[in-house]
Amino acid sequence: MNTEKIAARRLSLEEVTKLGVMDRLFVSADTAELKLPDCYVPAFLTKSGEDFEGGLITARTIFQEEVSCLPDDENEAGIYLADENGSVTIEVLQSAGVVLDLALFVPGGDKGALTALYAAARQAFGADVVQIWRQGLKEVPDVKVDIFEEQIPRGRKGSDSSKRDRRAIDTYPTRADFIEFSAGWKPVVEIHRPIVDDTPTI
Repeated sequence: MNTEKIAARRLSLEEVTKLGVMDRLFVSADTAELKLPDCYVPAFLTKSGEDFEGGLITARTIFQEEVSCLPDDENEAGIYLADENGSVTIEVLQSAGVVLDLALFVPGGDKGALTALYAAARQAFGADVVQIWRQGLKEVPDVKVDIFEEQIPRGRKGSDSSKRDRRAIDTYPTRADFIEFSAGWKPVVEIHRPIVDDTPTI
């Protein structure tokens, strides 16, 4: 396990409420999936500190896990801020690397093309460094679509197509699986129809 010891100080609830979502914090690395008591990870608040109510603070770690705690509760690990003059030293878990969750389009998609793709990645980063943990192959139909996001109607009113935003134009329908849509909006996929300009010319 790769960790780093840094000087830090524990923040009170009042100090946390003055922080924003861009301020780097350190929260407990101890989770249900990975038991690491007395170890911390870098994190950021999920919203400005002043927007939390009831003293319960939620932060998202660099490993995309959400951790909630009561900063003033002495029985909890608490929230820390790096400080050279801090009164304590905490052990911070380092990142081993990243898992790429990509949507790659390989024309034709034959086995030879995929093998060449993986070989190139290993050559760039070193043998046995690039490990394929999950490989989901999905055939892409040869048809282009336009992808919109449309407001989810409230009540029994019908959907209003005027309240939609274009997210992708002239693309493959499987791309909709990888687009993060806004809260309260749903994806709409339509066959791509080129816009024809009927404006008369002289």
